[in-house]
Amino acid sequence: MADLTGQVALVTGASTGIGRALVEGLADRGMAVAGLARGEERLRAAMAEVADRTGARTFAVAADVTDRASVEAATAAAVEELGPIDLLVNNAGLIDAAEEPLWEADPDQWWDVVTSHVKGGFLLSRAVVPWMVLRNRGRVVNIASGMSVRARPGYSAYSVAKTGLMRMTEALAGALEGSDVRAFDVAPGVVDTPMSRSMPMWQGFEDWTPPELVVELIVAIAAGELDAWSGRFLRVGADDPATLRSVTPGDAARQLRLRPYGDGDPLG
Repeated sequence: MADLTGQVALVTGASTGIGRALVEGLADRGMAVAGLARGEERLRAAMAEVADRTGARTFAVAADVTDRASVEAATAAAVEELGPIDLLVNNAGLIDAAEEPLWEADPDQWWDVVTSHVKGGFLLSRAVVPWMVLRNRGRVVNIASGMSVRARPGYSAYSVAKTGLMRMTEALAGALEGSDVRAFDVAPGVVDTPMSRSMPMWQGFEDWTPPELVVELIVAIAAGELDAWSGRFLRVGADDPATLRSVTPGDAARQLRLRPYGDGDPLG
């Protein structure tokens, strides 16, 4: 994989699960990595472990991704400590508390799930992307899901959140056209994490996506090798980075669109 020495990454939800794997994988490729999460003690321990193992520069900054002041202070601290951010990975987010239909969900918890992904992704992008534009350099990765494109009735909040984040990626990529700043949706597959283990739909599941494949795809994005896929949905485990490098997507490939009901559909 590409050597990313000299670049700086900011990863949210960095203390556990996919975020923790990304912090270590990016550090292994030479990046300085800032990790952001709400729980300061666990985050500091995780970032210190990565620094000790890889020798990379790391920085732990506790913040709530849904709080504007907290996000702005955290990103400013990360830049002051490590330098301008080259790669932003919006990974933080909650999951529905129970596998249940929308009308049975707790309204506050349902909305917290949506907010964690959509408002969190918005606030981080709003804080980081302007500086990428000024430098004309940067990549944003929003962690997507199969539920971005196909709702699960028992996980209505997470489905809404991930679809909203996908639309945000497309809007961001369109606004960035003509620059060397790009935005991507990356669905990591089903990685063996505490969140996945907590979901009844994955009980007994064993065909986990190796986190190394998530790292491989995001490293390729950070290296600028998959720029043709900006604004589009990529799926770890199904998409091979070597194939993606050789393909130029056309029209609305890998973007959310209505399917016409037939040749006479006026929205076709």
